[in-house]
Amino acid sequence: MSAVDELRPLGLACGKVILLGEHAVVYGVPAIAVGIDRGAHARAVGLASGPSELRVRGWDVHVREHEEGPALARAFTELLRATRDSLAERGAVLHPSRVEAAADLPPGGGLGCSAATGVAVARALDPLASSSEIASRVMAWERVFHGNPSGVDAAVSARGGCVYFERGEPLVPLRLRGGADLVLAVGSTGVGSSTKFMVEAVAARLAAEPLATRARFEQIRRLVRSARSAIEAGDLVALGAALSQNQVVLAELALSTPEIERMCAVAAAAGALGAKLTGAGGGGSVVALVDSPERGAAVVAAWGEAGFGGFVSRVRGQPESASARSIEVAP
Repeated sequence: MSAVDELRPLGLACGKVILLGEHAVVYGVPAIAVGIDRGAHARAVGLASGPSELRVRGWDVHVREHEEGPALARAFTELLRATRDSLAERGAVLHPSRVEAAADLPPGGGLGCSAATGVAVARALDPLASSSEIASRVMAWERVFHGNPSGVDAAVSARGGCVYFERGEPLVPLRLRGGADLVLAVGSTGVGSSTKFMVEAVAARLAAEPLATRARFEQIRRLVRSARSAIEAGDLVALGAALSQNQVVLAELALSTPEIERMCAVAAAAGALGAKLTGAGGGGSVVALVDSPERGAAVVAAWGEAGFGGFVSRVRGQPESASARSIEVAP
């Protein structure tokens, strides 16, 4: 196979942090999520003949369309199918491609690594597609990895910014009053987590304890509403309190771990306004809301002293499309 003389634009995607609502969002409860300034990128080169292929730098993996076995190959195949179907509706054709991608997010870290990679690949394949089209196509990719994803990861990775997400409904962009930025400290427990496993665990709990589990989902719904009001009012203290209260409910759903609880306590002691697990739980990452980048750096330093890594991320009050932003990626 020889590459034809076609180099498509760079496809970019941001990682995501769920501020409130993970797991419950699968069952119709709203969630609030933000795109962070770490993510993924991909470049596609047209091929004279198929099959299409994908290489992800840093993962030491190279797969081809219709290849049996690796989940990434199946996800790539499903994404190609979804892209072809969508293009066919407007009379266009997707030709075979060689795609190279890279991500600056830890797999299994709760920061939307799989969705960001999928969005970057989808954008590289079809740079003219809208963010909503890209997010819709990436759901086919996400189902391979996560079984029954809510769609929030793909939607936020494609759009960026801060959004109110409800399954089956249009995204609602949220901004702090006055257009100020949200500043977050994001840390890793160092323990990997499987979203699919944790989603299935919550489903099993719902089947075994339906009344108690649904009551906790309703608690989360109320917290999400409070958090939305706090964001729109520019009330960071109330938003931080909602995050911490959401963490209590997630712990009651058996999604927390000693590492997560330790990181939340360390963040609070360092001046965070609130902290909780983000993503699947059972490991993964913690997010802490802070009032300034300097406070975020203090939280990250405190985590470092406790043996945990982290970084500060700023969510712009006036977001641009993720496809137009510069995103730091692994070399």
